[in-house]
Amino acid sequence: MSTGAASRTFEIRGFLARVRVWARHPFRSWTLRRKLVAAVVALVAVLGVAIGTTGVVLLNDYLIGRVDYQLQFASQRGLTLAVQDYVHGRSATAQDIVTSTGQPGGTFAALIGDGKVQDTAYLPTGSAGDPRRPVADSDFATKMTSLPPNGIPETVDLGGTLGEYRVAAASLPDGGHLVLGLPLAEAQATTVRLAIIMLIATIAACAAAATVGLLIVRLSLRPLDRVAGAATTVSTLPLDRGEVALRVRVAEEDTDPRTEVGRVGSAFNAMLGHVASALSAREASERKVRQFISDASHELRTPLASVRGYSELIRRSGEEISPDVQHSIGRIESEAKRMTAMVEDLLLLARLDEGRELDREPVDLSMLLINLLSDAHAAGPDHTWRLDVPGEPVEVIGDQTRLHQVFANLLTNARVHTPAGTTVTLGLRAVDGFAEITVTDDGPGVPAELQPVLFERFARGDTSRSRNTGSTGLGLAIVKAVVDAQGGTIGVESVPGRTVFTVRLPLVAE
Repeated sequence: MSTGAASRTFEIRGFLARVRVWARHPFRSWTLRRKLVAAVVALVAVLGVAIGTTGVVLLNDYLIGRVDYQLQFASQRGLTLAVQDYVHGRSATAQDIVTSTGQPGGTFAALIGDGKVQDTAYLPTGSAGDPRRPVADSDFATKMTSLPPNGIPETVDLGGTLGEYRVAAASLPDGGHLVLGLPLAEAQATTVRLAIIMLIATIAACAAAATVGLLIVRLSLRPLDRVAGAATTVSTLPLDRGEVALRVRVAEEDTDPRTEVGRVGSAFNAMLGHVASALSAREASERKVRQFISDASHELRTPLASVRGYSELIRRSGEEISPDVQHSIGRIESEAKRMTAMVEDLLLLARLDEGRELDREPVDLSMLLINLLSDAHAAGPDHTWRLDVPGEPVEVIGDQTRLHQVFANLLTNARVHTPAGTTVTLGLRAVDGFAEITVTDDGPGVPAELQPVLFERFARGDTSRSRNTGSTGLGLAIVKAVVDAQGGTIGVESVPGRTVFTVRLPLVAE
């Protein structure tokens, strides 16, 4: 299967999966406001349809009952005329029956004899005379002859020019039948008119319910919106670091325990109180830890300097020292230097945590990076070092000593954690008011599980804590702390064969 076909198949499967999820939970993404308004509108619509349907059905039954009542008297008049003609030896015609006294407009009459339609006529609606012969459909005769002569009204579609009629058949003295009918057009028109009125009224009621319901729901949920606003404000606070004054609270008017929203607001305030207490305790604990690290680091500098001084004094005393003692003194100096570097790093981090301001002066990054790459080349001749900087100077506002430490740590990190022969490129360019410095290598890369915590303190890719590289796990933490204090950002992107550390620092304003 080609890549394009596989991609389309994947998209179709994803679409079908989303459709299945929507089918199981079609209203999951709806807001509470929308659900409440939709429920109110649906209830009004159901009630409107139920009331309208009931009204139309009842009105239709009532109108048909009125037609049946009129049909009963019309049939009596028609039968009376037919019987009188039969007594006098005459044969009544359909025209005589529909024009007899008292017959309403639209009256239809048909005489049935020997199983056939013998004569038909109907009186047009609104006419006092001039009966006409109806234009009927092909099944007209069948419909007429199949009616039982029991006088019970039935609804029959006569077709042609007549439409639906309410008809009743009765027996005549000569053995035939008289079918008499009245039109349902007026009753149906009235029913349709009521149905349209009820439909319009239901739509109007739904629109009014939606408008009023939206207004009521919006007013009712306004306290909930305020609670959500307070929660949103809290979610934007940097609760993970620094001193946090959690003064956000839900207003007292929205914490009435007699209401649902009030109970939510009251519980939210109680939760914020517990969170504020926990944050205060955490901040106090962190302050004590920072103070202890700062004090301990400061106090350790003097004894470490003494250890290094006395070991060097012994080595330079001129007295003959055995090789074992000389080796031991060398190890003492080496470990003292290593511990001094760690103490300096801890002291720097403690000062940055306390928010101490760094120097802010123009720094020429171009020259700084050129010198750093030269030092890195001398420290790691088994690596390939490349420099990519623009021809014109790029200046930022910062502390030159600390920026030197930042990029020296990044270059050292690239040298120490990559094998010999790795190419390391130090790049610089100006982008959108920022100086963008990149340290790129083609080494094995940073493990994916380490990348999220790479800039945390004591984060190490080598969990065995070997001293072969001299790593303390503080180098990248210092890099991030200094970059943050300078108003910049740092990030890393790493895959096997390519790792890029990117530092962005604000340029000197023109």
